[in-house]
Amino acid sequence: MATIPFGISRLDGRIEGGAPEGSVVLLSGDAGAGAREFLYTSTVMNGLREADADLFDLHYGDLQGNARAPESIHYVSFTADEPELQREISFSMDEEIVEAGLEAVTFEDLSPEFFQLSPVPREWYSGEHRQITDLGQQDERREVLGAFADYLDEHASESLVVVDSLSDLIGARSSDMSFSDVVLTLKGLRKAARDWDGLILLLLARGAVTDDQLGRLMTSVDGTIEFSWESGGNERVRTMFVREFRGVLSRLEAEDIVQFETEIHDAGFDVSDVRKIR
Repeated sequence: MATIPFGISRLDGRIEGGAPEGSVVLLSGDAGAGAREFLYTSTVMNGLREADADLFDLHYGDLQGNARAPESIHYVSFTADEPELQREISFSMDEEIVEAGLEAVTFEDLSPEFFQLSPVPREWYSGEHRQITDLGQQDERREVLGAFADYLDEHASESLVVVDSLSDLIGARSSDMSFSDVVLTLKGLRKAARDWDGLILLLLARGAVTDDQLGRLMTSVDGTIEFSWESGGNERVRTMFVREFRGVLSRLEAEDIVQFETEIHDAGFDVSDVRKIR
């Protein structure tokens, strides 16, 4: 089976090039532990392969195993626009790498759909001057899950789609959107992704859900990668653990890999060490 590279070279090399095509993967992590940086690095490095081959070769190298590059890269946000996201990504990675890599990335801002039913003034997220009394009087409303699904239907085929973030949807639940709606959306997404043959990454702040809710989300996707902090002596270490992953976990178990130590440097998120069963 072909794989889609995560864009994390030392991880991709361990799992035959990346995630099996058609995968939906949950990135769940504690604050600052690396989940968001993993998402950023995956976006930028896959974009860099298309936009600047020399920089890609310098910071990633050759595609490995059964990997094939995604046809396109899409960054979907429910709360932020493109300039804000580009600035945020530049805080985590070298600006030259970010500028080059993001040239090949398409950003989709779903904040109008996300915020339109809230008391947030429209001009805060649309750039248009509207009075707060105007909210709720729009003639053409698109519910946020519907807008998200429409975008994926059009763009997800054979592509990398990163979603920032699932925590926003969960936190915005109301009488019109329950947690079960989010779970059902993921189940439908996983089924559709089989035909799209791409890779979809979903960012989730661990503190946004209970253990039971995390379990329900995990059963709705193909893989879950957890990011956390560990304390050892006077140091805090970022770690990454693959909890469940169709077609990937078995490869790690075959090598007796139980956990990765990780780091964040100018080229983004990276694996610094591998912990094996001793």
